[in-house]
Amino acid sequence: MALPLEAYIDNYDQYSGAGNLLSKFGIESKDEVRLIISRERFENYITPLIQDQTNVKLSTRPKSGDLIWFPLDDRIYEIKDIEYAKPYYQLQDLYTYELYCELFRLEDEVIATGIHDIDNNLIGEDYDGQTDDGINTIQGPTQTLTLVGSAVTATATAAIVNGGVRFFTITNRGGGYNSVPTVGVTSAPAGGRTAIGIATMIGGINVCNLNANPKLQSVQAVNVANSGFGYTIAPGVRFSGGGKGVGAAATTTIGDGVVGVVTITSGGSGYVDNPTISFTNQIFKTGVATVSAAATAIVSAAGTISNIYITNAGVGYSVAPTIVVAGSDSIGSGTFIFNEIVTGSSSNTTARVRTWDASTNILIVATVAGEFTRGETLVGGTSGASYELRVIDVQPADDGFADNINIEIEADKIIDFSEQNPFGMP
Repeated sequence: MALPLEAYIDNYDQYSGAGNLLSKFGIESKDEVRLIISRERFENYITPLIQDQTNVKLSTRPKSGDLIWFPLDDRIYEIKDIEYAKPYYQLQDLYTYELYCELFRLEDEVIATGIHDIDNNLIGEDYDGQTDDGINTIQGPTQTLTLVGSAVTATATAAIVNGGVRFFTITNRGGGYNSVPTVGVTSAPAGGRTAIGIATMIGGINVCNLNANPKLQSVQAVNVANSGFGYTIAPGVRFSGGGKGVGAAATTTIGDGVVGVVTITSGGSGYVDNPTISFTNQIFKTGVATVSAAATAIVSAAGTISNIYITNAGVGYSVAPTIVVAGSDSIGSGTFIFNEIVTGSSSNTTARVRTWDASTNILIVATVAGEFTRGETLVGGTSGASYELRVIDVQPADDGFADNINIEIEADKIIDFSEQNPFGMP
């Protein structure tokens, strides 16, 4: 409920309070205003309208915690204190309340008065994603959800080469890697091209106590990003980088008539999970042992195919095979409405819409009750809009001033018993 009431601004010359403070946790506004309202006016106009409300415990006067929308600067203030006797019994009576109000800092509260000028304080006036100074204006804790729009099937082409790397074989996973190591392959002979491998990682296994810290990983496999060509003997493989990880080792297998490189001609859209990659229209060399190629797709945060890595480049092709990328059956529709409740189809998690960008399929929500699940469908309670959820980002936007993210990164470097024994492994 929102009710208008006249007020006199006591500190008309400027804001009171501590003003704007810049700390390691961002910019915090301590602006305050002092408002004077008539007791008689409140009791005759406001009290009759709220005294029968079940959620109102005191209707005869304003209360600490009440919110006041100040139309002159289009901001919401919270009543922090009320002076009941100022001036002190002038003409033998009390005529006014003096309200000490501080700029309201939204948390998980829901403001839905139905008055646009008030409700838009959740996201700022004329919200277009950012304010003029480039700082996101959405107030309170939020989550950024990337949804899946209309589905478009990706396309790709392949080429074949001789003397290319067909696949990598892991002989030792190693351990202790806190990032993906670089895969180095022996250079191809003159006139050839050096192969490129991409490592994939696995966690949750302990190799000679190298992965005692659950955040450390081992090398699970190496995919072929480019088979190279011109090799006459299988090239060697060496792993480098990846923090303090050690021990990973692999070998290569080469062949003629192998798929050399896959080129994505269209990344498609609407993908949630990695689609199946098929190689069709295969023509193999006569009299040569043949093996069909196999590959895996990498889906970007936007739901497009960003890379296709070869797990086995096959052997014996005389004509480049046709690549078929499985399509996505996800179809998003509708337009989410500000402040409506969206519900996850499988988690039953609910949240309120702050902004919806149909061009990027990014939905920003607040007042989240529960945890959303990747791949579930989000449905708007009022609009009926329905989209699959691809990416969940619970981190607040980096406004360029706060050090919250840096503090969290540094804190993660502190070793405690939840990560590994700080006194060493037995």
